[in-house]
Amino acid sequence: MEEKFDVLNEWGAFIGKLATRDECHKSGFWHRAVYAFIINDKKEVLLQKRSSNKKQWPDMWDVTVGGHVLAGEFGREALIRETKEEFGIDIDDCDIRYLVGSTSINTDKDIINKHFNECYIVTKNIDLAKIKLQKEEVSEIRFFTIEEIMKMIQNDYKCITKKIDAWNFLMKILEHYDKVV
Repeated sequence: MEEKFDVLNEWGAFIGKLATRDECHKSGFWHRAVYAFIINDKKEVLLQKRSSNKKQWPDMWDVTVGGHVLAGEFGREALIRETKEEFGIDIDDCDIRYLVGSTSINTDKDIINKHFNECYIVTKNIDLAKIKLQKEEVSEIRFFTIEEIMKMIQNDYKCITKKIDAWNFLMKILEHYDKVV
């Protein structure tokens, strides 16, 4: 069965309509998404490399975990589900800290992706040997230092997705990390 999303108006209100991923992306319907950065106790950030079969930003480094919020689902539930699907690991509600909401519009080829985003931080030490990647979504994961991420951003987002707001939020998170966690 194909996933369905709640369609929102331009102010983020539910309008009582459901649509598939393809319908949302083809028609430019507003819908919800979540993403998180997992940061370990060394202040290293876990990033994922998108698989080569992804429609947007294939083979690019991206936020730790993210995805769409299914119809009737809460953002935190979506984040927990996506983390289990993409990495095979469990996080629970006490691991998650909501940080900020934002909107984003990304267009690429025939995709019009309009999101109301929820950004989270997860402070957790992850054993990469225990990760079971969802190969259709993720080809690789690894921890990056703040300096490595800054260098990619300063080099016109070399090797990373052009999710400019997400990377700006990450830099702000890391700048105020001791207050955030």
